[in-house]
Amino acid sequence: MNWRLVAIPVTLIPIILIAIQFDIQPEDILAIGVFPFIGAIIAMMIKLVLQGVKFAYITKKYLGDTDSFLKLVGVRVGSEFIKFTTPMFIGAEFIVIYYLKKKGIELSRATWIALVDIVTEVLAAGILSMIAGIIALLNGAYVVGIVILATSISITTLWMVMFMLSSKHTFQVPNVLQLLIKKLAKQKGTKIVDQANDWMEETCTIIRENFRRPESKKIFGVSFLVSIVSWSFYGISFMIIAIGTGLIINPFDSIMAVMGANAIGNLPITIGGSGLAEFGIIAYLNNLNPFDFTITEGIIGWDAVIGWRIATYYVPIAITWLLLVKLALSKIPKTENK
Repeated sequence: MNWRLVAIPVTLIPIILIAIQFDIQPEDILAIGVFPFIGAIIAMMIKLVLQGVKFAYITKKYLGDTDSFLKLVGVRVGSEFIKFTTPMFIGAEFIVIYYLKKKGIELSRATWIALVDIVTEVLAAGILSMIAGIIALLNGAYVVGIVILATSISITTLWMVMFMLSSKHTFQVPNVLQLLIKKLAKQKGTKIVDQANDWMEETCTIIRENFRRPESKKIFGVSFLVSIVSWSFYGISFMIIAIGTGLIINPFDSIMAVMGANAIGNLPITIGGSGLAEFGIIAYLNNLNPFDFTITEGIIGWDAVIGWRIATYYVPIAITWLLLVKLALSKIPKTENK
């Protein structure tokens, strides 16, 4: 976990380079004002809390009274710290699985809860990002639109195909990988392979069972709609910051710009999409050539983008870290297996 704390300053490097390259001074960021910053932070925290509410809803529906609703919300919000400090925004699902396992929930059932949570999240983000990509193409931002569509379609398709195949097919560790692990780790390798195969078989069985449950469609649908709303709050956070710079952007354009930037930030290049999201949002809103980021007067500038990044990344990262340590990673007594 310590390396993730070290990774946070690393994410500042692209921001500093942008500020130097485009002559953005601290006073330019401060000029945005306290209230726009607070408003953007609130919008981002609503987004995170809604993610937590969705996770708690899914958990309660499938596992019953496993834990308090508020604690489940806090655990899910805390798990976002892992996404903030990982390329491609992955890892939160492992935290919630770990937490539920500590509570005495079978690993396969904990995995199912995490899958419903992440798949609805990815599907909602993917659809919004695809719409953003299409709009970018229609507005002449061809390279930006293609990158957004390629990234969002690839990630969304991968998760949905894996999810659907798991409901019809029992996965096992590939034979080539089994032989390699057993050869390198001997008896320990055999144990690892057996445990992995057992976990995948149990998880696929649980997935098939829950797919047949009549209420699963409702749970999936509600979770998807909550994800759409949560991503929308993330999207309008940029509109709030932009107002502080004296520029007006409507909620829809703000949501599309942020979701397009989010898709670009998923490229496995930087931690937390640092630098990628910033360039993405500028290119999207200004319909720029991706190799020419000169900003003319009267349109969205780098001060707004850097201010938005501070409000929606660096402030929430501190909050999610505290919740992660206090709730998700704290020692808790096990309950009976569900």
